[in-house]
Amino acid sequence: MKLAFIFPGQGSQYVGMGRQMYECFPVARRTFEEADASLGFTLSRLCFEGPVEELQHTVNAQPAILTVSVACLRVLREKGVVPDVAAGHSLGEYSALVAAGAMTFADAVKIVRKRGQFMQEAVPLGAGGMMAVLGLDVPTVQEICRRASDAGVVEAVNLNCPGQVVIAGETQALERACVLAKEAGARRCVPLAVSAPFHSSLMLPAGEKLARELEQVAMADPRLPVVANVTADYVTSKEEVKRLLVQQVYSPVRWEESMRRLIAGGVQAFIEVGPGTVLCGLLRKINRQVNCWSVQDPESLEKVLACLKEVG
Repeated sequence: MKLAFIFPGQGSQYVGMGRQMYECFPVARRTFEEADASLGFTLSRLCFEGPVEELQHTVNAQPAILTVSVACLRVLREKGVVPDVAAGHSLGEYSALVAAGAMTFADAVKIVRKRGQFMQEAVPLGAGGMMAVLGLDVPTVQEICRRASDAGVVEAVNLNCPGQVVIAGETQALERACVLAKEAGARRCVPLAVSAPFHSSLMLPAGEKLARELEQVAMADPRLPVVANVTADYVTSKEEVKRLLVQQVYSPVRWEESMRRLIAGGVQAFIEVGPGTVLCGLLRKINRQVNCWSVQDPESLEKVLACLKEVG
């Protein structure tokens, strides 16, 4: 059975995440200790105890989610569960690249903190945001964004699953797009709890800064096939990894296409590795025939190990 590991992005964080893995598995404890040492502050305490307001800040949420995901990844490996392929949603792509050996965890945790900082700095606080449009297809949402652009920048940026497209942009343009979406038959427009219009062209300055930082990071060719957000296709060289990570900051996340690429390649089972179950929820809307399980604590780990034993 062909198995994919998929890794969550920002928005999946919650206070207490990773704590039980830390307490139960030495390899998870070492992962949190490595993150704390690399960053120079106790990220582990922020994950376990909050406060939630601090954890939600982009500069903290990104390294925190990565750390929990890699801790879960390492526990799974210890249990003999290894993927055939990997992908990650936005920030989660860094977790996938760590899983593939393209970059070290120590480098990844530092770079995603800087990525979070650059993304937050690109647009003044309150000047932009993101919104999930429910009940419309991608071409319709893209046309709505085009029509709303007379009020400012607004773009379709997370192409998540049928009937769920996230848009990002300047506040007035987002509001205009929401009005147009409802007129076109959208069920709802749901503002996301993020502080900037991620993956939109407004993030170009963040991409430029990230490019300079990535030049200093030692990369390797992925030892495991990884599907990239920008292309919804496999990335094979370290040069391509760096180029696509830069583009990813200001380009749409083609998640539905990425999942369909993996399924077309023979993947029959997915494990969401890290906090939350968002990606399994999206996958159920893309294809109900494949299995998707999540691993974020010892209880979910045991369930997954039992399911894998059952399906052989």
